[in-house]
Amino acid sequence: MTEKRGRGRPATGRTPQRGVRVPDEVWEKAAKKAAKEDRSVSDVIRECLDEYTKDQ
Repeated sequence: MTEKRGRGRPATGRTPQRGVRVPDEVWEKAAKKAAKEDRSVSDVIRECLDEYTKDQ
């Protein structure tokens, strides 16, 4: 007999996903620049938000 599992994906221990709306042109430019720096757009966004909230 198999174990009954809960709904949805299991917890991964990572930070929760967030949704933002960004114009395609801005996203594409950010993705291109991030790729040149061997980074993800998510990494760039986290860094920007960290810098923005650093004096809070």
